[in-house]
This record gives sequence, structure tokens and C-alpha cells, in this order.
Amino acid sequence: MSTITIGVDLAKSVFAACEVDGVGHVLRRQDLRREPFGLWLAQLPAGTVMAMEACSGAHHWARRCLEYGLEPRIIAAQFVKPFRKGRKTKNDRADAEAIATAARQGNMRFVPIKSVDQQVRLSWHRVREGYKVESLAIGNRIRGLLAEFGVIVAQGDVALRRLLADLDAQAGLPAEFKELIRDVADHWAQLRTHFDACDARIEAHARDDEQCVRLRAIVGIGPITADAVVATVGNAREFKQGRQMAAWLGLVPAQHSSGGHARLGEITCRGDAYLRTLLVQGARSSLQRAQAVAIEKATPEQLWIRSLDGRMLFGKVIVAIANKHARQIWAMLAHDADYDPCACLNHPMHRQTRTEQTV
Repeated sequence: MSTITIGVDLAKSVFAACEVDGVGHVLRRQDLRREPFGLWLAQLPAGTVMAMEACSGAHHWARRCLEYGLEPRIIAAQFVKPFRKGRKTKNDRADAEAIATAARQGNMRFVPIKSVDQQVRLSWHRVREGYKVESLAIGNRIRGLLAEFGVIVAQGDVALRRLLADLDAQAGLPAEFKELIRDVADHWAQLRTHFDACDARIEAHARDDEQCVRLRAIVGIGPITADAVVATVGNAREFKQGRQMAAWLGLVPAQHSSGGHARLGEITCRGDAYLRTLLVQGARSSLQRAQAVAIEKATPEQLWIRSLDGRMLFGKVIVAIANKHARQIWAMLAHDADYDPCACLNHPMHRQTRTEQTV
């Protein structure tokens, strides 16, 4: 096994590499273009640690390193920043050295390498989000243009589509303007078609994946969330426990503790913002379901949600449910288990509470 660690600052064309030995001394620095960089990787001794920041191309190069017998390490950018020499000094070579130094830390956490299938599935989610943002922008653009001519549309896409379908009824609009609006509306309709196609493909992925099928048993976890979680997390055993996964998603409060006094602030909002958004939206659905179900038919989890809703603010309730869902997802993925809404009854804390209430 090689004791050499190489930090690489990835880019589109020119990559900066910094090679350090077992005690952290810099042995060599070099800049390589994209094609020579791929050839250079094949010449490195097996077992060489190749460290790089997490970015769009990091997983591709990590898989290439595995093919050559190297040991890739992907590090989140926030963990590399403290090892850069000087806060005002930032260039490719300094970043490469900081990456190599960070990779040699014994307590460093690394990003799991995604497979090709994971990245393909996540690509559908990213394109879907792009269509959603673009569709919202075009809808607002149409509303703004109509408002300039005194036509105010009610909120919601249904009202806007109804008006566009009967645009000739708006006698006060110029003919040239109507033609323009029809062209924009056709583009808007095409975006909705593409958006629906992404939904159908993601639904197919979730339907064919056994892990996604199990996750969808949780109230508030639909095909979009299940597929995104499975494709993003991959091997859930990379996390030691469910709390670590919830922290990775930014669903835990930030700590400002000193001198034995614990001070908890707002949630950190770190990690994957897309997954966190999906879990929060799913938590809203879980809360609505718990509020609507009769108490005698409610599951223990729904009773817990109702108790939270009675003593906490709405935002805290939603985050608590999303945090619980994240921990449940980890347990189901890490242990290949099915969803059990009554699992909390077997928890030692719950049994202790029930004993105290009985006494």
C-alpha cells in the first residue's frame, strides 16, 4: 500500500495536483490538462489516496480511480476550507494542498462514491426541478404581461390555463400581443409535458426498486422522496446511526455550547437541500394525516405527532417529523427492514415512560 496522498483541485480543463508523503511534506506540485490527467492516474502506484472536493465531476473521477486500483476520497468543501493557508489566499495549488492535508486527518468524513445508476436517477430529479422552476417563471411572466394590459388572473395554474384557452374573449388585448402570449403559452405547455415525463420516469424507478417500495410505506414519503433518498444515500451503513443521517441532512439544531451549558439554535440546514425540502414537505403531509385520523384509529407515531402539535409551534413540529422520518429511513435502509408504525413501543425509553406512568 502506498503512503502517498494526492490532493486534486478538479476543474473543467486544468487540474492542480499536490502530492504529499506519509508525514505531510509536499513532494511535488503539477498542473495537468484533462486528457493527460486521465493518463497520469493510470501510472500511479496502487493504493495511492486520491483526495478531491465534492463537485459535479468528483464521482466520475472517483470511479476512474477505483478502476486503476487507487483509493479515492471525496471531501465536502466545508471540511477543506479550514486547512487552506490564509483566508485571503485562494488558488488552485493552495486548494490542492488543503485537500491533501484534509484527507490525512484521522477523523475526516468522506462523501460516499455514487454509482452510474445513482447519478442517472438523480439527473431526472435535477432536470425535473429545472422544469419546475422554469415553468413557474414563465407562468409569472405571462401573468405580468397580462397585468400590463389590465387583465388580472386569479392565483393558481388552473385559472391561468383557463384564461389562455379562451384568450380571444379578451377583447381589449391587441392581436399581436395575443399571438405573443399564445407562443409563450405553448412553451409553457411543453414544459409541463416534460415535467410530467420526469414524474413518470421517477415513479417507474421507485416502483421497480425494492428499497423505494418499503420506504413508501411511511406516511409522507412518496415516490419522489423515496427515489431521491435511495439514489442519494446509496449505502446507508456509511452513517453510524439515524441521528448522523439527520444531521447530514441539516435537520438538527446548531449547537453553541460552552462550560457545560448546552445552547441549541436553529436547524443547521446543511447537506442536501433537495432531500431536506422533500422530507419537510412530507412532514406536512404526515401532520395533516395525523390531525385528520380518529384517535382510536391512529398509530403510535400519529399519536406522537398529535402530542407535538398540541405543545409546539408549527415549524418545530414539521422539523421534528422530518427528523424522525430521516432516522426511520436510515433504519429501514441500513437493516433492510420494513416499516413498522408500532416500532416505537419496543424502544427502552417508551417502556420506561409507560412504567413511570403506571406507577
